Amino acid sequence: MSRIGKMPVQVPDGVEVGVNGQVVTVRGPKGTLTQEFHPDMVIALEDNALTVERPGNDKAHRALHGLTRSLLANMVEGVTKGYQRDLEISGVGYRAAKQGNTLVLSMGYSHPVEIEPEPGIEFEVPAPTRISVKGIDKQLVGETAAQIRAVRPPEPYLGKGIRYAGEQIRRKAGKAGKV
Repeated sequence: MSRIGKMPVQVPDGVEVGVNGQVVTVRGPKGTLTQEFHPDMVIALEDNALTVERPGNDKAHRALHGLTRSLLANMVEGVTKGYQRDLEISGVGYRAAKQGNTLVLSMGYSHPVEIEPEPGIEFEVPAPTRISVKGIDKQLVGETAAQIRAVRPPEPYLGKGIRYAGEQIRRKAGKAGKV
């Protein structure tokens, strides 16, 4: 039995959950999320708790069991607290700015890189070298942060570029083995 899959997802006060076959809609103070799940998984709402059951014990069903439960838990947490991913910029002349809703990055290219937020995503620039990506969909927040990081990933010699907050960059020695 999946340890994660058999744990119920508690639904807090102020959150409405609608289960219509395989489509689950979660509505909370921060917004609404809807997702369709695999037809083999049985999702039930009982006593303010979501439970996931699997029909069999084969490998695919075991994998889907924990995945479905985790996705449901992420939806409930997203509409109550929301998600945030922080990025740091290091390098001389590298900076970020916000113009309207658009994120404008000056990353040493011949042109500034402009990134438009997807619906449900919000950018914050508390300092020219810090970016916060916020939203209620965990997958979309992570995807957007990865796209921003891909503009100039951190390089191993000097560590210049965009990295996640707290990310450790493996540094390489220079030409003559200098550190």
